[in-house]
Amino acid sequence: MKQLITFTVLLLAQQTYAQSYDTTYAVKLKPVEVNADRNWSNDTIRYRYNQMKYYVTTILPYLHAASDMMEELNRQEQNPNISKRQRKAFISQKEDEIKQRFEKEIKQLNETQGVLLVKLIARQSGENIYSKLEEYKTPFYALRWQAWARLHGFNLNRRYDPYEEPMLEHIMQSMGYLLPAKYGEYEAKLTAH
Repeated sequence: MKQLITFTVLLLAQQTYAQSYDTTYAVKLKPVEVNADRNWSNDTIRYRYNQMKYYVTTILPYLHAASDMMEELNRQEQNPNISKRQRKAFISQKEDEIKQRFEKEIKQLNETQGVLLVKLIARQSGENIYSKLEEYKTPFYALRWQAWARLHGFNLNRRYDPYEEPMLEHIMQSMGYLLPAKYGEYEAKLTAH
């Protein structure tokens, strides 16, 4: 009789043990609708976003011209057959072309648009603007523009950080300007979270 009771207890224990591992938990979540509309916490943030988006669309032609010029300058810099004098002449020629083409329009930009333009040039190039100004022009020239930037709340001596500019980054990516490959670590961090 003891053996029958022991066998029955063991059989029931195995069934209970097996059932605890066969149990599947199901959680029903509320449906979520995903669309392009944003929910703004207040009207001030919505206004700032729309104003920044307008400013970005205003400065895009200058951004394209500056990015193209930086690419050309970098290509010339990599060319070992060009002397320092030829490189300076090329830089002066490109500067004159940009001035002739955009000087009137760029002078009409307000300070915020100017700062955004500098930030976006740094974003697209992935480089430190201050060091490029020192390299292409003179240290005094770079220092002068660094003083202007610091006066307007921006530092030319830093690389663009997508984490510090979430609104600007969202605007650029929503307009189809993905973050350049130089910011690969930013994309990896985004997908990890």
